[in-house]
Amino acid sequence: MGYREGHIDRVIRDAQARGDFDNLPGAGKPLDLGDMGDPDWWVKRWVRREGIDTSQALPGPLALRKEREGFPESLADLATEQSVRVVLQDFNRRVRDEVLRPTFGRLSRPVVVGVDVEAMVLRWRELRAEHVAASPAPAPVVPAPRRRRWWWPFGAGRAGSA
Repeated sequence: MGYREGHIDRVIRDAQARGDFDNLPGAGKPLDLGDMGDPDWWVKRWVRREGIDTSQALPGPLALRKEREGFPESLADLATEQSVRVVLQDFNRRVRDEVLRPTFGRLSRPVVVGVDVEAMVLRWRELRAEHVAASPAPAPVVPAPRRRRWWWPFGAGRAGSA
């Protein structure tokens, strides 16, 4: 009894005949097998390939530490001092909530420290001044000429029109 070609084999053979597998990315290059000893190699490659932000997967204290390291540069886009204060006060509230969370049998928890709001606002002002000085002045806004409606002279101002 000989080999009988199945449906999948036929589809692959037809695709090869059409040249669908020619000039694929990575053709002729060696496979990257350097991290095969790591049990999570496939997850790490997938995250890197898809450009996924893994900061949301961090435990609470580590996410807070990472957020704190980004201050005040992450606040540079905020326009007002009040909005900066709101963000920093919210951060300090989340730090306090994390410190007060029960440990449930753990002997210790990672230490997370809040931020000094006033000192951070001063640093934000300096950063904002540098940001404003570096950005070019906006071009003056010239209003577009108003178009007259085609019906304007026909109905407006006539006696008897509403």
